[in-house]
Amino acid sequence: MASEIRVPTLGESVSEATIGKWFKKPGDAVKKDEPVLELETDKVSLEVNAPVDGVLAELTVKEGETVGVGALLGTITAGAGKGSSGVGGAVTVASGNGAGGASGSITIQSGVATSGGGGKISVLVGDGDSGAGGNIIVTAGK
Repeated sequence: MASEIRVPTLGESVSEATIGKWFKKPGDAVKKDEPVLELETDKVSLEVNAPVDGVLAELTVKEGETVGVGALLGTITAGAGKGSSGVGGAVTVASGNGAGGASGSITIQSGVATSGGGGKISVLVGDGDSGAGGNIIVTAGK
């Protein structure tokens, strides 16, 4: 479910504000109480904080636009955003010969979900007896 970011009460006799600057872009992770944008009035500038943890899903107004008290500014959805673990996927590969030889594991986590993008992960690991190392090749689309 999406949570809404709305213009807060601005003070006595102040009924509108201008969007000064968005600190976050759609797709960015936000934490509860983290500033997401700045509002400017003729009397004061103030930051509007995220009401919940999640991902900034949509901006409904642009910088420079004038909005009234209670106006919808944007929405936040549950989850993690670009650059955060938890979105995308994780691949864990364990290697070793099972007979007391070299062993280890490799974990690769993707934190960016993109539309139309693709990805390929190849992991080549030696058998632990030959002393061969391993290679990791990661190719990701945008």
